[in-house]
Amino acid sequence: MFIGRERELASLNRLYLSDKFEFAVIYGRRRVGKTAIINQFIRDKKAIYFIGVESNGKQNLENLSKNIMEVGTGIQAETAFASFQAALEYVFKLAEKERLILAIDEYPYVARASGSLASTLQLLIDKYKDDSKLMLILCGSSMSYMEDQVLAYKAPLYGRRTSQMKILPFDFADTCQYFKNFSGEDKAMFYGMVGGTPQYLLQMDDRLSIEDNMKNTFLNPTSALFEEPENLLRQEIREPALYNAIVTAIATGASRMAEISTKVGENSSVCATYLKNLMTLGVVQKEIPYGEKASRKSIYVISDNMFRFWYRFVPENHSIISRGASDLAYKRIEPCLSDYMGKIFEDICKQYLWKLLLCGECPVEFRELGRWWGTDPSTHSQTEIDIMGEQDKNTALFGECKWTNEKVDAGVLETLIRRSKLFHYNKMHLYLFAKNGFTKGCMEAASKSGNVTLVPYQNLLEKITEHQKF
Repeated sequence: MFIGRERELASLNRLYLSDKFEFAVIYGRRRVGKTAIINQFIRDKKAIYFIGVESNGKQNLENLSKNIMEVGTGIQAETAFASFQAALEYVFKLAEKERLILAIDEYPYVARASGSLASTLQLLIDKYKDDSKLMLILCGSSMSYMEDQVLAYKAPLYGRRTSQMKILPFDFADTCQYFKNFSGEDKAMFYGMVGGTPQYLLQMDDRLSIEDNMKNTFLNPTSALFEEPENLLRQEIREPALYNAIVTAIATGASRMAEISTKVGENSSVCATYLKNLMTLGVVQKEIPYGEKASRKSIYVISDNMFRFWYRFVPENHSIISRGASDLAYKRIEPCLSDYMGKIFEDICKQYLWKLLLCGECPVEFRELGRWWGTDPSTHSQTEIDIMGEQDKNTALFGECKWTNEKVDAGVLETLIRRSKLFHYNKMHLYLFAKNGFTKGCMEAASKSGNVTLVPYQNLLEKITEHQKF
């Protein structure tokens, strides 16, 4: 079952319908669904699909030759082209009079094995692009390679592409399509556990409980997810031990550079280099308080939910999980899940506000959303605001998100009102989000204020998933 990716497929189809030479670059982290998008796109079109292997140039050329000859002649031929240039030139000639797609998946494997491939493609594109109906797709999972060797200014192929797509994990709305049988609350929990990476979503079974799913995957030493984050890091980087230490430090509460370097026992300059690489991979992101361009208050957070969940709970329970004690591991983890879900719920609430904005239903037409933290001058204490978004210098929204079993009371609203007054906007709209709704006192206070919207999680879920077919 293919889910989502409507925008990506629409973009590829627009390129296809131009009936002239097109060159699309598709890249993104492993397991995110790039190959599935390509296969969905080419399934009813004349296409040569070739996936590179981590081998030498000869092996890749032989594989490419077989794929080309199957489409070009309709028969399986064992003969290989003499070179990548000869093979690719043949493809360009096949596409002189009819639309043809050449999709090279895992392009970095092929390009590393054949150092002149990028220059060869550059030569052939420049030679044939004006008279060709070829649609070329290069796809890769090595983020650094695709950005540095394909998209960068100094790369041989720079300026030749007509489209590029960075494929990201699904948002919460799309992940909900995978889980028809889960309750609304469980859908949020599973999004918090595995995020929006399709390959991980497929590991979950919506006929089972959260507990059973967790025991079958993260707490099962034979499952595909038990060592997944470490395996991914090993494929992308050297010295995985320090990377693991840094991600674990962030997952367990160290967010500032000084805290991270102290926890892993390395100086800040070393940690900064490793953090930069983790950000390139999409595992970690740097946050600064909303509205500030650069700040010493910047923090680092794990941007992928599966990595966040795994590094938060698996390493500290690794020994007992390895001994098959999944019940004991879950017993230790379960009391921490509500607190863990706090940041996940903030992210879901932001997605809800973006949905309102794109539907023209948000009272504040913000440009970005983020968190703010800093010092409250009246109390000289640190404070923070879960969600903040500015329309202009006069108008902004503020939000507070509560993933708790208790109903949110008027005190939470009063605190948000007080914090919003740390800023000097003429018009403000406040949002309170709650897992289990609001007390009568909170609803009355919100009604009197006139600029407050209360959003129970169930209402949020209905809005964020509307127009989807379940």
